[in-house]
Amino acid sequence: MLLQQKIVIKVQLHCRRCRSKAMKMAAMASGVNSVALAGEEKDQIVVVGEKVDAAGLTDLLRKKVGYATLELVQGVSVKA
Repeated sequence: MLLQQKIVIKVQLHCRRCRSKAMKMAAMASGVNSVALAGEEKDQIVVVGEKVDAAGLTDLLRKKVGYATLELVQGVSVKA
């Protein structure tokens, strides 16, 4: 069994361009397997991967996109 992290980051996204920029930056982070939008207003980025630096990713999004807060870091077990 592999242990992966599920990270939820709330980001203030103003437009489609901001969404795509945030998704691209999250996908380029080291160890990321998948990226998705969540929440009623699609203002949460859900990242799943191994050994992802959650604080570093949140800081990067804060610098490049705007307001971002780390909501959840949770271990997810996946059968190999």
